[in-house]
Amino acid sequence: MQLGYVSAILPDASLDDVFAAAADHGYDCVELMCWPTGSADRRYAGVTHIDAARLDDAAAARIRDLTERTGVSIAGLGYYPNPLDPDKQAAAPIIEHMHRVIDASAKLGVNIFNTFVGRDWQRSIDDNWPRFREVWPAIVEHAEQAGVKIGLENCPMLFSQDEWPGGKNLATTPAVWRRIFNDLPSPNLGLNYDPSHLVWQMIDPIQPLHEFAERLVHVHAKDTYVDHAKLNDVGILALPTDYHDAKLPGRGDLDWAAFCQALRTVGYAGPVCVEVEDRDYEGSLEARHNALRESAEHLRPFIENTK
Repeated sequence: MQLGYVSAILPDASLDDVFAAAADHGYDCVELMCWPTGSADRRYAGVTHIDAARLDDAAAARIRDLTERTGVSIAGLGYYPNPLDPDKQAAAPIIEHMHRVIDASAKLGVNIFNTFVGRDWQRSIDDNWPRFREVWPAIVEHAEQAGVKIGLENCPMLFSQDEWPGGKNLATTPAVWRRIFNDLPSPNLGLNYDPSHLVWQMIDPIQPLHEFAERLVHVHAKDTYVDHAKLNDVGILALPTDYHDAKLPGRGDLDWAAFCQALRTVGYAGPVCVEVEDRDYEGSLEARHNALRESAEHLRPFIENTK
């Protein structure tokens, strides 16, 4: 396995600085954010470290040279929107950009694209399914033709009243993953597995690794702390942010030694990328770098470095 980090935590850094931070803090790789240029409406979105719409041969060559000079590889390209937005006019440019990021991943030889399935949060999973079947086959077919694997992250995207009650992502539980892979059995479609979201959903974060071992494309390393006193007060039907907080690895409820051992047991040998969303480390650039340093120090003993 290779230890990496998600570049969204350094939104204003140049690409050179993103790679320098990885090298300085002892990371093997980095997942690079590829949002369209412009503003975004949520934390950690709208970060553009590679502009997929303008990635020509010269830009790709410069990025490859950067990886060689720093010794830091690219774990995957990330873009996490809602392609199943109920407003089809809003969804159309999202889907178009997803295709661009797939092409960018192929051009760079990364061949991993991490994203969300999306969801109409006001409708049930069953009622979302026809739209999923309408949108996703073409995306998967494009990935197959490009030789790119898609890693679907399992964050429910249910953190505000604007996303209530269903959240803006379908692919949140083993039951839904099973249904997705049954309907779209392509080997190019898999999971960007984030165990933290399973913890606060009260799902064992290790058990699904065995069933979905062949679908593991990429792994996010983020911890979560469930405040059981608050949970006892508001219950599981409350907004998840009312009873849990994202934390750095080692500052929450996950057993990282057991999790990483399970990854090795099921044969996973890919990237494990720290995703910093811990509000205690957002106050300054120094704090963000401290988050990367502390996360690497905590996880390195558990990660088999095959760099």
